Amino acid sequence: MRETETALRPPTAGEQEGHEGHQSVPEAPQAHEAYCAVERQLAILLRRSQAFSAGMGRKVHPELDPGAYGLLVRIDQSSPMRSSDLAAYLRVGRATISRQLKVLEELGLISRSPDPEDGRAHLLALTEEGHRRLHDARAARQGQLRTLLAAWPEEDVRQLAGMLERFNTLTEGMHP
Repeated sequence: MRETETALRPPTAGEQEGHEGHQSVPEAPQAHEAYCAVERQLAILLRRSQAFSAGMGRKVHPELDPGAYGLLVRIDQSSPMRSSDLAAYLRVGRATISRQLKVLEELGLISRSPDPEDGRAHLLALTEEGHRRLHDARAARQGQLRTLLAAWPEEDVRQLAGMLERFNTLTEGMHP
């Protein structure tokens, strides 16, 4: 492995200090700086993304909880789906999902129908109103992204999307 590849890859379990008595291999300063920069930029992205999602939720419905926008997007992508599958995907408890779904249902944004494979379960789907409101909010969000990224070449936008997809794939199995 070339030196730059070694410096930019995460340390293996044996190289990390304090893991099962293994000696720590010193981390190159450039690698440390690179990981610090990623952590810093992710923190900014996550904070801004939360605020952005809260704003998008209010565009869907003024009474929508800030985290509910993501629920609507996932239901739209995967419907019909069980609430237990939604909870597992988001890594939250069933009680938390139940409370959030109850509000979405009361606002007329989702519907529940009996699961033909399991009479105890229900399947979630967006209502026509939910589809309309989510579509309008997503169109507004995509317009904002187009405005933000207008000066970027299309290839850079595609590269950003690809890098984010790669990162998100890495995090699928992570637990807090």
